[in-house]
Amino acid sequence: MNIKSFGIFALISGVTASQVPLTPVNTSTGGIWNSQANSEFFTPLETLSNVKDSEFSVLGHPFFPNHGVRIKRSNFCDPTVDAYTGYIDIQARHLFFYFFESRNDPDTDDVIFWTNGGPGCSSSMGLFMELGPCRVLDESGPKFHPESWNTNANIFFIDQPIGVGFSYAEYGETVSTTEEAAKDIAAFVAIFFEHFTKFKDRGFHMAGESYAGRYLPLFASAVYDQNRALVDAGMTPIKLTSVMIGNGLTDFETALPSQYDMACTPASVEPVLDISTCVTMKNNLPRCKKWFRESCVDQYDVVNCNAAASFCQSTLGDPFHASGTRNPYDISVPCNGTLDTTLCYPVTVSISNFLSRPDVRAQLGVDDTLHTSKYHVSALLDRGVRVLIYVGSYDWICNWVGNDRWSKTLEWSGHEAFASQELREWTVGGKKAGITRSAKGFTFATVEGAGHMVPYDKPKESLMLVQRWIAREEL
Repeated sequence: MNIKSFGIFALISGVTASQVPLTPVNTSTGGIWNSQANSEFFTPLETLSNVKDSEFSVLGHPFFPNHGVRIKRSNFCDPTVDAYTGYIDIQARHLFFYFFESRNDPDTDDVIFWTNGGPGCSSSMGLFMELGPCRVLDESGPKFHPESWNTNANIFFIDQPIGVGFSYAEYGETVSTTEEAAKDIAAFVAIFFEHFTKFKDRGFHMAGESYAGRYLPLFASAVYDQNRALVDAGMTPIKLTSVMIGNGLTDFETALPSQYDMACTPASVEPVLDISTCVTMKNNLPRCKKWFRESCVDQYDVVNCNAAASFCQSTLGDPFHASGTRNPYDISVPCNGTLDTTLCYPVTVSISNFLSRPDVRAQLGVDDTLHTSKYHVSALLDRGVRVLIYVGSYDWICNWVGNDRWSKTLEWSGHEAFASQELREWTVGGKKAGITRSAKGFTFATVEGAGHMVPYDKPKESLMLVQRWIAREEL
């Protein structure tokens, strides 16, 4: 969500919590890791039951001298499971996270890592509005959510990049690239699993939506590449099992032109723009595609690429926004409120107000560019990491047409098998839930009647989708 930079959770906290260091951290900046020589510097915390609710436990590992983790028990939201919050500390940069254990069997269930998109959208939206164990739908506070994704999985929610949600920097530092952020996420996962060893052999699934279609392929690639270094150091690699991208912005080249299809053809609902506007957009399509490919794909030129993107946005995107009649995240309905204040969903204001309450913040311990990510998807698939692309059929901004196009033309070893598959229906409870194609670990699926935030609009269908995916069942 928030592709046009309408951030809603820039909540920088000044609340602090007392800290107790439980693991010595090697603060050196160099040197070669030797598992035998350095084992004396590392004692895992072993179990989450050792984490307190009154103060942070500080986790570190000599293999990651510049990274640390603070974690505390924060039993809120879902009384049926243990919940934790904390920070990933990268020197003066601090990323906030939530962690909820599975309602089913936390000692055997897989682990999901969730991030929202934006860029600049807090994952508290995913937590409190979509797939988390509780929802904040009005000013009365959190309510138990029976169709949470932690029904059969342990799950992380992370606020990234710096400046999003409760994440902050002490001296104005930022992460300059998604590639740099990916290394930080990979280090965090390794440190967490080294301390809480029961998660080491679980399937690990990286999931998110919207601009996370850019983040996740790089994050998963960093975890995969880091595994070799972990093995060489005598450590346990992360069992990276799959990537799940919802309504993702993974390939700009197909995303921008497909906005014409969604607004001017019955690709999802009846055309929402008038004929004159659609004809003008249609005439500008060839120039948009040609300019974008030449400047952003064939040979990346930052000035010309930005100019091409600006032209495509002004000729294909702006007419939709100027019409002011539909919600860009769900074109089947009008915008409820204004895009810049509520993102068309007034519930976002309730979530922001809830997280701004001093008692909630105290309980929690609260103290990009136009590059494609599809080649990282290819590399992950070719290395045996499964990838799910799911898209709400009513989303305009990161729509199913564009995601279907790039996934079907993606170059990888299973391209022919995947592209040759016809779209077929998948069902939940005997009723059509969407259409899908799948081959060799790569699956594309739409969710009928859902907008940009699939778990919010279709919680039952999205949970069934995830449960089948994790269980390696056909949709």
